[in-house]
Amino acid sequence: MANLNAPDLRRQPVSVTRKMSASLPRLRKLAHERGLKIHHLGAGYPHPEVTDPRDFLAHEAAYLAHLRAAEGLNDPDVLPEQQREAFSYGDTLGPQKTRETFARVYGNDWSLELDPECLVPTVGATGGISLACSVFEQSASPVAYITDAPTYAGFMARATLNQRAAIYSVEMDAEGPRPDMLARQIEQARADGYFVPFYYTIPDGHNPAGFSFSGARRQEILEIVRSHGILILEDAPYLYINFAEPAERQKPFVALDPKQTIHLFTGSKIGFPGPRVAYLYSEAELSIAEDESARFAELALVQASADILFPNPAAYQGFDALLHESDFSERKSLWPVAEEKLQIYRENREILISGFEAELGAHKDAFHWTEPDGGFFSVFTFLSGKVRTDDEFINDMVANFGLVVIPMYDFYPPDARARNVDAGFDQLRISFCFSESRGEQRRKDLAEAVSTFCRAAKEVAGL
Repeated sequence: MANLNAPDLRRQPVSVTRKMSASLPRLRKLAHERGLKIHHLGAGYPHPEVTDPRDFLAHEAAYLAHLRAAEGLNDPDVLPEQQREAFSYGDTLGPQKTRETFARVYGNDWSLELDPECLVPTVGATGGISLACSVFEQSASPVAYITDAPTYAGFMARATLNQRAAIYSVEMDAEGPRPDMLARQIEQARADGYFVPFYYTIPDGHNPAGFSFSGARRQEILEIVRSHGILILEDAPYLYINFAEPAERQKPFVALDPKQTIHLFTGSKIGFPGPRVAYLYSEAELSIAEDESARFAELALVQASADILFPNPAAYQGFDALLHESDFSERKSLWPVAEEKLQIYRENREILISGFEAELGAHKDAFHWTEPDGGFFSVFTFLSGKVRTDDEFINDMVANFGLVVIPMYDFYPPDARARNVDAGFDQLRISFCFSESRGEQRRKDLAEAVSTFCRAAKEVAGL
């Protein structure tokens, strides 16, 4: 057997969501044997009602017909230019027209003039995480990534693929990461001999923390990263899944300082998850040698050309259609597209929060839950110290109540669990985004799921 000095793959972490997925068929069978209905409060998937592609496919077909007509083609045997380009080898940056249109529309929403040449296509926001890590892993020094405690499991999985990388995490309060600890962790990582390229976070609809950063905390974070000479890797999957009033919506870091930010946009939550259309955007300049610098976007493009040479042409053609109104004029904003999805998620959020308040509001000394301004999740905490949300607890919730929930402990990086061995073991990530039903039945199913969860919470807490 060949020995190529490969890393010990057995050490790679398996996320709690993967473990749950693997055990769910057995637990589902057990729940059904006990006559229990399965309630989905775990999956962070876009809801089927917002991902129904039929209207979009009709719009896409009409948009393509419009482009064909604009070329003045009457002969059905002649291949339109836009189709020839869409299904041929293309540039690693993807279709120029789509980039330019997206730059204008996205820029309009955040009062930001985007440079289309700084938009690098990625395979979902997760692909953007991988791309950003890959750029900095070219360094001769071991790399330390700064992130939140808790943080997105997908980031931890990618970061720890690099055997010379370490994660330094930062505890959070109700406004975001603690500023004093953020600065201290950057300094500690450097003192330990690591190169620190960025701080990774999801400031809007944080997954899994279930809240959004305050405006004041965003400014504090910016001051710290500027003074310490690192970037912010801003993962923004839920930027448009925002429940705040328009005047109260916080600006993303990219709109506050595009030269200090690597911004990850994905169309998965407001468009469709399957095509994985996404962009990495940054105006950051990096020092790469003495008296020599390069734009991060250029370095990312070089890396992208090695990883994924050609973005999916059909996917970006469909995204181009999404950027145009029904009369094929260019959209001024993506908020109307998002609002179609928000109608479902806003309603689901209200069912969850109002259900918690109605059934558990009298026990605020025993339970706490976040009220998210964005995203798909609320973090539910047992305050007594007597409930431990470990794997056995999660299995029992399915087997005894039919509840699929996700524990929080696996979202805490290793150093956070070293500081506190019980980190996350009193919390659950409750999802309100997904169910298998639609319309009024969706509302009834979610209300029933919340009520069942509240009954279970009181029972396991001894109330």
